[in-house]
Amino acid sequence: MYRTIRKLFLLLPLGLAVAASAQQVLINAAGATFPYPMYSKWFDEYHKKFPNLQFNYQSIGSGGGIKQVTEGTVDFGASDGPMNDKQIAEFKAKNGGAGVLHFPTVLGADVPVYNLPGITQQLNFTSEALAGIFLGKITKWNDAELSKANPGVNLPAKDIIVVHRSDGSGTTYVWVDYLSKVSKEWETKVGRGTSVNWPVGLGGKGNEGVSGQVKQTPYALGYIELVYAVQSKMAYGRVKNSAGVFVAAALASVTAAAASVKEMPGDFRVSITNTPGKDAYPIASFTWLLIPEKIGNATKKKAIKDFLAWMLADGQKMSAVLGYAPLPAAVIAKELKVIARIS
Repeated sequence: MYRTIRKLFLLLPLGLAVAASAQQVLINAAGATFPYPMYSKWFDEYHKKFPNLQFNYQSIGSGGGIKQVTEGTVDFGASDGPMNDKQIAEFKAKNGGAGVLHFPTVLGADVPVYNLPGITQQLNFTSEALAGIFLGKITKWNDAELSKANPGVNLPAKDIIVVHRSDGSGTTYVWVDYLSKVSKEWETKVGRGTSVNWPVGLGGKGNEGVSGQVKQTPYALGYIELVYAVQSKMAYGRVKNSAGVFVAAALASVTAAAASVKEMPGDFRVSITNTPGKDAYPIASFTWLLIPEKIGNATKKKAIKDFLAWMLADGQKMSAVLGYAPLPAAVIAKELKVIARIS
């Protein structure tokens, strides 16, 4: 009896070690809706590999992701628009001087979606048309700017119902970054940001909210991420690029936009809207994970670093199936080195 009890006590530390190794780890994150289908897939697949590790990602928009990671209420954030210098300074002030790292994850695109009863052709949009519509200067579907870009299409003399995001959004950042590049009036009057003061339009929360509004509203036009348009089977237009070619958003045209970046900056904060190249789709973007440079919890730090390495290898192979373009090899190589800066 004594020997049996003694054996149990000797085995107890081993049992505790096994229990500890199987301890459940929860990583909380929040931010961009733009890459949510991709992140959801990645987190699910990674959980299958490591059942004790769970990601809880809240798709609340890039503005929310930046805010929460800055305030330390999540382990990392996500955004389709890189944090600006002021936001990074605020992050450092709230986190003891430690910075935040931007990790590009995949490439995506914003597309103009519309609800035009009776029109089956894919419409063409010039930069002048899109800027004019969102400034409230082009108000009818049969406006000359739209008609000349769509010869042979019987556009109706109906008011354009503009739909935009109501929440802080990286999808918005990409859209207005493009508009700021192609329209001096937009840049001066409205500008860039995850949230802006919209001159006209109805608001919808998330890509889901905008797509829902457009679907329910005849003669509406809005902008959403390409994946949402494809999954929702919504009509979306081609956009005239800087080379003068009307291009539809697709893996090839988004990849062509990324190829225009000859040298990726060390902090990975770069814009690829309205890039040169006849094959480039003009409203494309990287999307980023926002990872604190200092992570106090050693278990979470290792889990996040390991996940990033997996995401840049196996994870990239899953992107095309969901409609996202994988990262260029040169960008992946740079990111793998930056993982070591997380301490």
